[in-house]
Amino acid sequence: MYIKSPNRIHPGVLSIQRKLEKIDRLQLPITSRRDVERILVRQVTKELDRALPWQAGHGRRTATIALAVGREIGLSSDDLHHLTLAAYLHDVGLLMLPPGLMDSTAFLEPDTYVAVQNHCRIGAALLEPYTFLQKAAIFVAYHHERWDGTGYPYGIRGPFIPLGARILSVADAFDAIQVPEATDNTLRDLIASRILHVAAGTQFDPTIVAALTRSLEHRKTDADCSGM
Repeated sequence: MYIKSPNRIHPGVLSIQRKLEKIDRLQLPITSRRDVERILVRQVTKELDRALPWQAGHGRRTATIALAVGREIGLSSDDLHHLTLAAYLHDVGLLMLPPGLMDSTAFLEPDTYVAVQNHCRIGAALLEPYTFLQKAAIFVAYHHERWDGTGYPYGIRGPFIPLGARILSVADAFDAIQVPEATDNTLRDLIASRILHVAAGTQFDPTIVAALTRSLEHRKTDADCSGM
């Protein structure tokens, strides 16, 4: 399998592994540890941004969206923490692909598309050895599954998909949607939200899409109030 060939592994992978190992060895009280983990993992995303410049900032934006949705549906602080870490690192598996497959703009043949689909599984395998990322690794593994069971890499469906992965799937897609004709962020978010609603019930969990919409409405209300 191609990921076993050392010359095919992006050099950023080793740097990320070293940084994650240092974080995993931290000896801190649980409350302080969570804060430090989030800060340091956010720093790790800079390595991803350098390796994947076409989507620089995607991990951090996805984490912001996922956190808002998680709060909207009432996740515990522990679940929100693991969801945030997963969002920061959800595309780390792309670094284990051959260089020509790391660019989302590249044309993919059917066999290479299957290889790209494995990035969820590969990313989860990369994160799972670190104790503080074991829950996050589960979300990463399933974040391209679809509500109707036609997703990848495992083809599971509906509530069998871990809740954190369902949230991550919506947040990931919401940030990735390109709306060139949008003149401002509010319009862009509205159009992106409507696109997700079309796919609710097939690609996405409808309750998570609804929670995203509510979180966007709350953000707009807060912005309007602060501008008064």
